[in-house]
Amino acid sequence: MDMKIQNRRLPAEFEPHKAILLSFPHEGNDWPGKYQAVQWAFVEFIKKVTTYENLILMVRSEQHQEKVVNMLQRAHVDLSKIEFIYLHTNRNWMRDSGPVVVKLPDGESEALHFGFNGWAKYGNFRKDVFVPETVANHLNVPLTKVFHKKRHVVLEGGAIDSNGKGTLLTTEECLLDPKIQVRNQGFTKDDYEQVFADYLGITHTIWLGEGIEGDDTHGHVDDICRFVNEDTVVVCREPNKADVNHLRMENNIKRLKNARLENGKPLNIAEIPLPSRLDFENMRLPASYINFLILNNAVLVPLFNDKNDYKALRVLKEFFPKRDIIGISAIDLIWGLGTLHCLSHEIPA
Repeated sequence: MDMKIQNRRLPAEFEPHKAILLSFPHEGNDWPGKYQAVQWAFVEFIKKVTTYENLILMVRSEQHQEKVVNMLQRAHVDLSKIEFIYLHTNRNWMRDSGPVVVKLPDGESEALHFGFNGWAKYGNFRKDVFVPETVANHLNVPLTKVFHKKRHVVLEGGAIDSNGKGTLLTTEECLLDPKIQVRNQGFTKDDYEQVFADYLGITHTIWLGEGIEGDDTHGHVDDICRFVNEDTVVVCREPNKADVNHLRMENNIKRLKNARLENGKPLNIAEIPLPSRLDFENMRLPASYINFLILNNAVLVPLFNDKNDYKALRVLKEFFPKRDIIGISAIDLIWGLGTLHCLSHEIPA
């Protein structure tokens, strides 16, 4: 076994947090026509986060902070729970442009700087590459660039999910497609698994197939399958056989049933239905309940005014009996092609 594997550990999201990282939108390009509504959706999101834990909130400037503080005060948000940091970003998707914070053997933290290239789809990401350094400086933790084969490895936080014990979930569509939205040209499963081992302490990787239709990241796992404890995942299912997501999700469920954890044991698998198809203008939106955010004493769940909303809340309550399960309306947020988990990043305690 490579000794590097013992050097770092990627905590699970259900482990204790120091804080949650968010970035408040300062322009509306990701939500055309809905920018005003999305700002207030962010205020509600922030209010719920700060009810349960501290928040690191990235804003563009002092002037932008004044505007945000005014909105938060109007909504009676507890400002004592918020630390502001400044950076002019292109976008606000902290799950993907932010650092991955891992734990070292001595209990200290280290921020990993993976490359970010706008999901290999969008050109406006040059300012976002400074997010990891800005956050690491604020946390006063070392920042380590992730290299493999002398290349800075591109990887978004939404592409991976961990049980904190050595098993990681990801998808072939996102990381291995040779032509569409290529993150690391020529990388194989072995290359990625070596990166996961060296930098995240991962000893076992479960490869799912495809993500849901409408996901502009080309298959992020945090829209389809997540760990809720060390040996249990929740996975989305599409019961409508005429929907393209039906076969995609059935394939993923089959893979999960055949998969094993780092200790050789099978997974416990719970299913959550996808919400009914959601379209806006000429686009199918990647609406999914799996994009929930786990907080220290709560789970925030994106809801879509859908008949399946209550089913998602019920399933998650089963696995988080000691946490409050709180629905957050995501009808406006999803127009940006992501919701609660995509916009946030936990900082482990």
